[in-house]
Amino acid sequence: MAVTYNPQTKQFHLRAGKASYVMQLFRSGYLAHIYWGKAVRDVRGERRFSRLDRAFSPNPDPSDRTFSLDTLPQEYPAYGNTDFRAPAYQVQLENGSTVTDLRYKTHRIYKGKPRLNGLPATYVEHEQEAETLEIVLGDALIGLEVTLQYTAYEKWNVITRAARFENKGGERLKLLRALSMSVDFPTADYDWIHLPGAWGRERWIERRPLVTGVQAAESRRGASSHQQNPFIALVAKNADEHQGEVYGFSFVYSGNFLAQVEVDQFHTARVSMGINPFDFTWLLQPGESFQTPEVVMVYSDQGLNGMSQTYHELYRTRLARGAFRDRERPILINNWEATYFDFNEEKLVNIAKTEAELGIELFVLDDGWFGKRDDDRRSLGDWIVNRRKLPNGLDGLAKQVNELGMQFGLWVEPEMVSPNSELYRKHPDWCLHVPNRPRSEGRNQLVLDYSREDVCDYIIETISNVLASAPITYVKWDMNRHMTEIGSSALPPERQRETAHRYMLGLYRVMDEMTSRFPHILFESCSGGGGRFDPGMLYYMPQTWTSDNTDAVSRLKIQYGTSLVYPISAMGAHVSAVPNHQVGRVASLKTRGHVAMSGNFGYELDITKLTETEKQMIKQQVAFYKDVRRLVQFGTFYRLLSPFEGNEAAWMFVSADRSEALVAYFRVLAEANAPLSYLRLKGLDPNQDYEIEGLGVYGGDELMYAGVALPYRSGDFISMMWRLKAVQR
Repeated sequence: MAVTYNPQTKQFHLRAGKASYVMQLFRSGYLAHIYWGKAVRDVRGERRFSRLDRAFSPNPDPSDRTFSLDTLPQEYPAYGNTDFRAPAYQVQLENGSTVTDLRYKTHRIYKGKPRLNGLPATYVEHEQEAETLEIVLGDALIGLEVTLQYTAYEKWNVITRAARFENKGGERLKLLRALSMSVDFPTADYDWIHLPGAWGRERWIERRPLVTGVQAAESRRGASSHQQNPFIALVAKNADEHQGEVYGFSFVYSGNFLAQVEVDQFHTARVSMGINPFDFTWLLQPGESFQTPEVVMVYSDQGLNGMSQTYHELYRTRLARGAFRDRERPILINNWEATYFDFNEEKLVNIAKTEAELGIELFVLDDGWFGKRDDDRRSLGDWIVNRRKLPNGLDGLAKQVNELGMQFGLWVEPEMVSPNSELYRKHPDWCLHVPNRPRSEGRNQLVLDYSREDVCDYIIETISNVLASAPITYVKWDMNRHMTEIGSSALPPERQRETAHRYMLGLYRVMDEMTSRFPHILFESCSGGGGRFDPGMLYYMPQTWTSDNTDAVSRLKIQYGTSLVYPISAMGAHVSAVPNHQVGRVASLKTRGHVAMSGNFGYELDITKLTETEKQMIKQQVAFYKDVRRLVQFGTFYRLLSPFEGNEAAWMFVSADRSEALVAYFRVLAEANAPLSYLRLKGLDPNQDYEIEGLGVYGGDELMYAGVALPYRSGDFISMMWRLKAVQR
C-alpha cells in the first residue's frame, strides 16, 4: 500500500517510490508533519520533536505550557491562534476577523489520482500507479472545510499536494491566502535553490544558504515570468549533482505565485507554495468551493540530477499529454529572424525551397501574417489573413510548403490586443483595466480579459477558424506582455481581486478546448521566449520556446538551468544568424548547432543568405539530429559540468537500455597553455564497452570513473559532440 493510516497512533504514512512522508494527529485534531525523506518502516511522532515550555510561544490549551502551535511542525497552518509563522491560508469572516481553527474531521484513501477541476495537474494512466489521501479539516464555528489532497506515486519519489476549500456555513467567507502546500522541516541546515532571471537570460541557477527570516521567489506579473520560475529546492549542504539529499517543489500553475522558506527562531524551516496572496482574494458564498493548483514535491538522495531525472520523467509522461507526448518532434525553421515583418508569399516560398533541400521538416510563419500587421503597433486581435502579403491565404502558402515535402506551422498571440485594431475599437472593455485609470501598454498592446467567458469564447472560435483554414500542424502560442491595471468590467467590486486567477482559469479553458479540437497540431507555448516556461503550460503544450536569446553561449546557462526541472523534450532550441541578434556574439555554426541539438532542434535565420559551405553543414546537422533526436528528446539526461561554476559546460543523454549515448562539451573562452582535462561521463553500463566516433573504444567503467581526455582545441566558443555506441567485446 502506498498510503496507510494507523488508528492506534493516528499516523498517516505515504510511501512514494523509495521515499516516506509521515503525518500524525495530535491532541484534538491538529495535523502535524513528522517526516519526509528516504523510505522508513515506521517513525514515532513523539520521538521527532521535544515538547518544551518556550517563552513567548502561547498555548492553545492553557493547562499545558509545553504545547504550542508556534513550535508544532504542521501540515496546513493558520495564523492567529498561537502560531506566528507564515500561514498556509487565511480567511476573513463577515465580522472582519481572520482567526480560524481547522481540526481533523475525516479522511479517505483510494487508488488513482483525481483531476483538479479547471486546472492542469499530473495524472495517472492506470489507478495502480498511485494512491491518493484526502484529509478533511474543519472549523466547526464557521462551517469551513479544507480538504488536503495528497497523491503518492508508486514508481517515483513524488508526492503531489493541493487543497480544496468549501464553505458549508451560512455566511460569506473571503479567502485572503490559499496556498497549495506547507511543510515544516525540523532544521534549516540547507541551501536553497531557485531559478531567477530576466528576458533573454531565463532560469539561471542561484544557490545560497538559508538564513533566519523569509526568503522567497514570487511573481506579481500575471505570469510565472522570466524573472522567477515556480520552483525551489532545499539542498543538503553536502549535496551536489550526483549525491546528497534534495527536496524539490514545483508549482503546476502559470500565473502569480509565491514560493517561500521561513527560518524561525528555533532554526526550523517552513516551506510554502501556492497562488501569490498579493492582490488576491476569493469570495466564497455558502455552498461554494475553491480549488488550489497542484505542487509536485520530489525527494532525491542522489543529488540534483536524481531530482531532475524524476521531474523529467514525470513531466514528460504524466504531465504532458496528447499525440505528441511520446512522438519525435520535427526539425523546424522559423522565419522571424530572417524577415521579421517584411515578407510576402514569394519570399517565404523561396526560403522554404532552400530549407526543404536541406532536409528541414517544418516551416513556421511567425508574426505579421494578419490584419495590417506591418509592425508591432497594430492589428493584434484581428485574426484575418493579410491578402496583400499572402494573396492565396494561409491555405495557399501552406500547400506550396507541403508540396516541398515540409509541414506548415503558424505563430499566434491570442491573449493580447492592439489599441490600434478593429477588435479593440469594437470591444474596448475586453481588455484588463480599472475604471478611470489610464491603460498601460507593453509592446504597444493590452491584455485581453480572459476572466470573461465571452472573450474566451471569441478567441476559441476565431483561432479555431484560422487553424481549420489550412493544413497547419504546428502552432507557436505567444504572450508578450505582463499584466497591469488588473481588473475586469465583468466582475463586481468585491470580486475584482479574483481577476488574475480567473484569467488563468479562462486561459486553461481556452487551451484545453483548442488542443482538444486540433489534436493533430503540435502546440508550443511562448512568452517572449521563456517567460511562461512552467508545468501549467506543459500540461496543454508539450514544448516551450526556451528563450528569445538564441546566442549559443547564453543558451548554455539558460538550457542548463531549465533542465533542473523541465525535460529536454520541452525545450525549443534553434540555430540563429551571427552576429547574434540579442548579444552580438559570433559563434561557429558548429557550436550553435551543438547547443541547439541539445533540445528540440530548429533554425531562425535567412537560410538563403548562407554560403554553400554553410548550407552543406546545416544539411549534415539536420541528418545527424534526425539520427539522434529520440535519444536527445527522450533519453536520460545527465549534467556533467556547470556553466555557472566555470568556463565549461557539458551534459549527456543516455538511452534507456544504456546501449548508446550522446555527449556535448562546450568551452567558452580559450586559455593559454591550458592544462589537460578529463570529462567523467555518467549513466553508462560499467561492464559494457563503447565506441566513441573518432576516439576509439572505451570501457563504460573507464569513461565514468577515469573519464575521457578532452582534445585540445584553440579559440573561443568551441564545442564537441560525441556519439557513443555499445560494442561487443
